Amino acid sequence: MNTNESESAANHAATVHASAIVIDTHADTPQRILDEHFDLAEARGSGDWNLESARIGNLGAQFFAIWAEPERFKGQYARRTLDLIDALKQQVAKHCDRMEFVTSTAGIVQARGASKIAALMGIEGGHSIENSLELLREYYALGARYMTLTWANSNDWADSSGDIDDESVPHTKEGLSDFGCDVIHEMNRLGMMVDVSHVAEPTFYRTLEISQAPVIASHSSAREICDVPRNLDDAMLRAIAGSGGPESRGGVVHVNFYSGFVCPEYRKAQRAMMPEVDAAVKQSEAQANAAGHAFTYGQESRLRRSYMDRIPRPPFSTLIDHIDHIAKVAGVDHVGLGSDFDGIYGQLPEGIDSPADLPKITAALLERGYSAEDCRKLLGGNLLRVMREVEAASKQLQAENRPEIVAKQPLDKNY
Repeated sequence: MNTNESESAANHAATVHASAIVIDTHADTPQRILDEHFDLAEARGSGDWNLESARIGNLGAQFFAIWAEPERFKGQYARRTLDLIDALKQQVAKHCDRMEFVTSTAGIVQARGASKIAALMGIEGGHSIENSLELLREYYALGARYMTLTWANSNDWADSSGDIDDESVPHTKEGLSDFGCDVIHEMNRLGMMVDVSHVAEPTFYRTLEISQAPVIASHSSAREICDVPRNLDDAMLRAIAGSGGPESRGGVVHVNFYSGFVCPEYRKAQRAMMPEVDAAVKQSEAQANAAGHAFTYGQESRLRRSYMDRIPRPPFSTLIDHIDHIAKVAGVDHVGLGSDFDGIYGQLPEGIDSPADLPKITAALLERGYSAEDCRKLLGGNLLRVMREVEAASKQLQAENRPEIVAKQPLDKNY
């Protein structure tokens, strides 16, 4: 490619990227806001996300993950969840000239028209609802528009890929308990997207059988390329593409940028280093506790990152390989972006350090033969379509009268 052709391709990529409503479905930045008093207008520092990098990357909407670490906040999941929600909302209010808190597709489009970044929330980990549909409804009322059914820990009603092989952890018989089925239905009824990232395979398939609206994986990559339980195999990719009711156009898998989920060589090197890393974390936590200080998630993340920095970052092309694979297996209508910014202990692939680098993804996909319309779909259009379907399904279900499963006979599975 000569200089003129290269410039033309770069200009075309920039135009395509600028024309899209770019949506990232997963960033863990609220942890930094609450624990480290991080202001979104500051420089990124040791993190990935800030307002300036989002502006440069033409990020139109960001789903911020609300995650209560299950060991550190045991017994106070709701309190931690509410604290994170409040911290995020305070930041959005502080920067209302550049951000807008929204809860719908119309809100995303409106924020885009006002040249603001739409801020949305997703609950990461069903343990946050503390086995309460009432609490689930409160989170929805506060603005949460998806919930990841589990994190790396199983809860009382859904099983996680993170501990499914641990015989010391209680698990459900079919992937979801009766109450778990009620959770799925209530999410459908409310208009909250069901997120199957992190869940065990029985939970994954049981959820897709039950959900009357399309489901998403907010931050999962392709297991065919990187064989880890957190990623989705080809059958699961196709199943998400076919999720929802008979009129649904299917769900979306949002690719996680984490090198340990993207590159098998990186993951192998990381796993070899984990005993040393875990020992360092345990020692630092003990020292902090002895001194009467809290050992925060941010401190742990930075410590782990200092070790992971010793491992070479995988090439940028490995990330594009995952997007390309999912598009080919599930269809271009069923892939999106779920970076996991600020939630990654290890490295991101080369060339991806913040939302400012998102235009590189568009350029790489165009180089691989994707059309401008394909790019606009996977950059955010697919997620907007799923949200609209979830909103429509909610209106229909709210007109129905379905009793909760747990209110019926315990062994009655005819729902």
